[in-house]
Amino acid sequence: MQRYPSALVLALLLGLGTATAGVPPTAAAVPTPTSSGASPGASAGASSGASTDRIVEALNRSAHPLRTVEPRGDTGELRPLDRMIGDARVVGIGEATHSSHDFFALKSRIFRHLVEKKGFRTFALEASWSTGLRLNDYVLHGKGDPRRIMSDEFQGDYRWWNNTDYLRLIEWMRAYNVRHPHGPVQFMGDDIGWTGPEVYDAVTGYVARTHPELSARFDELYRGLRPTVATGTYMKRYLDTPYAARKERADRTGRALRLLMRRPPGADRVAFDRAVQNARAIDRTARQYAFAFDDPAQLAASMRYRDRAMAANVVWWQQHTGTKMLLSAHNGHVAYQTPQPAQYPRTQGAFLRDSLGPAYVNVGLTFDRGSFNATGSDGVIRRRTLGPAGPRSNERTLDRVRYRNYAVDLRTVGSPARAWLAVARPTRSFGTAYPAGPYDIALGRSYDILIHLHHIAAARLRDHP
Repeated sequence: MQRYPSALVLALLLGLGTATAGVPPTAAAVPTPTSSGASPGASAGASSGASTDRIVEALNRSAHPLRTVEPRGDTGELRPLDRMIGDARVVGIGEATHSSHDFFALKSRIFRHLVEKKGFRTFALEASWSTGLRLNDYVLHGKGDPRRIMSDEFQGDYRWWNNTDYLRLIEWMRAYNVRHPHGPVQFMGDDIGWTGPEVYDAVTGYVARTHPELSARFDELYRGLRPTVATGTYMKRYLDTPYAARKERADRTGRALRLLMRRPPGADRVAFDRAVQNARAIDRTARQYAFAFDDPAQLAASMRYRDRAMAANVVWWQQHTGTKMLLSAHNGHVAYQTPQPAQYPRTQGAFLRDSLGPAYVNVGLTFDRGSFNATGSDGVIRRRTLGPAGPRSNERTLDRVRYRNYAVDLRTVGSPARAWLAVARPTRSFGTAYPAGPYDIALGRSYDILIHLHHIAAARLRDHP
């Protein structure tokens, strides 16, 4: 079987369904996009002009306007969103691209509002567990320089998070904690593509303090795994490692995890639980790479594993901190249904709904036109600009609603829009690479809430010319 280049596999692992440029059809079947972003001849659920008018009228009755996406000023227009969220403890908010300012800024605006009005205290990002721990040390204690941490951690296909919008959010979180030391906000990373050296040190340090007789065994099991190079370099080298060696590494990390879990927790249960979770993070990274990526079925299994692990990390954090959380990820991760079941069998949102039930609510984000950053087949980041969405797309109808930007509760929208929302039709979805999609998505089956933006602009990336 063909062995895909490590850079491409990384893009697939971290890009969710949209990093498909250059993938053979057996690994990812992608419709050919037109300049408008709609598939030629796509007609699923196409509506006549008259029925579309009635659909738009129903959406008009349910839509609530958004004044701005920028994270400043009065947030009174977000009160209807509060009612839609209700008593949810985890709110997943997606994005139709992985690098647009408007999506990042809007999430920051919503998070600040939820912190101040609904008691939310954790911002969770589609970034590695260890990255979240480093940034949380800054947010909670002022430890380190967030610019340096972001440059260190957000490499490879995490580089999209190294942007000015997230830097401002992290700095706001730190400033909030200085003002509110008794009710601090926290930053959490739920992904598994990388586990930094400090997590290995935390596990081995805990073992040395509580079970020193096991220290030599843990050193042996973690031999050669603790990163000594930059994040992006480490991930690429890991993928370039032969499959048998990757399997052997996962076997060792699994043995280390089980060995620790069999120990009694002792007097400090919190420290024990955190040590186990850190050992689990190490094991999940190793297992994420322990698939035969030249086999399409194994590649799909790795995608399922990743989303399940990300959901489990979110559930662990929510249960152990007791905080309400905003989860930021791609639309495809927070959704309940996957638009690519052959390549991405099950989503993080579906796993979260299994674990949390109604305590998990999700929000999909769509747009009609604008720009975003993405790589091409050569791996170079470029700004991509799209005009209005195609005539048979979800976005074409959504953009006819009377508000430029708005939120709508898809669970309560009236007829005939409810039936329209239940039909899959072409929808834009871009992750790390372009071109990609569009994908046939039934919005009403995928999301509880939808936010539609008329126009978006590319994010400003740090450390990128």
